[in-house]
Amino acid sequence: MNFVFPFVIILSFISSAFFGNLETTVTSGIDGAKSAIETALSLAGILCFWSGILNVAEKGGAAKCVEKWLSPIISKLFPKTSAKSSITMNVIANLFGTGNAATQAGISAMEKLDEENNFSEYPSHQMCRFTVMNTASIGLFPTTVISILASCGSKNPFSIVPPVWICSFLSLSAALFAEMIFCKRGEKK
Repeated sequence: MNFVFPFVIILSFISSAFFGNLETTVTSGIDGAKSAIETALSLAGILCFWSGILNVAEKGGAAKCVEKWLSPIISKLFPKTSAKSSITMNVIANLFGTGNAATQAGISAMEKLDEENNFSEYPSHQMCRFTVMNTASIGLFPTTVISILASCGSKNPFSIVPPVWICSFLSLSAALFAEMIFCKRGEKK
């Protein structure tokens, strides 16, 4: 990839110069860079906001209430771990569609799971299951996608919510099912 992108950029400049559109190409590049910076800054603000909300929820005890509510599910999926609170915080962040804010809790959970796995060269089944859950998580309120749609001028940015619910539920179910099948297959060998 280190060669593909520079090649495409150089090729676009050569072809735009050949066809007499060099000024348009440069202007579009500058406008694209400006748009990328504006989008990155707006997403950084959203990330800071939700990270703060999650931190307040954790310190204020709201996370403990949600942890009790999610406890039967988390205990069923992760029966032998002390990382349940970190896993729960990760799940909560993913439920609110703030995957970037889930990173801190995810790293903490994975460190605890790795420690329980005696820092083995190979991941445990719980580590694999957590990775699958984190990657294909359910998003009840996809705040990042909604904010991107709103910043791009969408008239109804919340219209994305029902499709996100359906897709995230199906993808998580399929991923957990595949993880269970492959783990059972790995145990037989």
